[in-house]
Amino acid sequence: MAKKTTHLTAEEVDALVHAGDAGTEPVEIRRVEFAELSEDEGSGNTGEAPVTFLWDIPMALEVVLGSTDLVVRDVLKVHSGTVIELDRAYGELVDVYLNGRMVARGEVVLAGEQFGVKIKEILVSSEQVADEPRLAE
Repeated sequence: MAKKTTHLTAEEVDALVHAGDAGTEPVEIRRVEFAELSEDEGSGNTGEAPVTFLWDIPMALEVVLGSTDLVVRDVLKVHSGTVIELDRAYGELVDVYLNGRMVARGEVVLAGEQFGVKIKEILVSSEQVADEPRLAE
């Protein structure tokens, strides 16, 4: 949908400036002027790259092995030892989400005694990312 822009006429501006109770002062209306920014102003003038201030922002990374839909009756039957079938085949790539948006696919690996994910495919184009599902928030 196209964004609709409207402009006030001189008469409308005048009516707004002089509106209100008698005895109130008129509102000053003037054009906003923004100063030009140099390339290093975004980093606090420390000589660092302009985006380095973003490096310490925490982000949630989630890896989804698979999912399934269950009805309440089946959920109530779940107990220790229950096997729940997922919508993924063995060896299929898992989805990697960054802040709720799928950004990559990878394979599950063992890193010492812990699980890890080896990235196999990064979704790079905005079209690819836009077509992928978002993790339920």
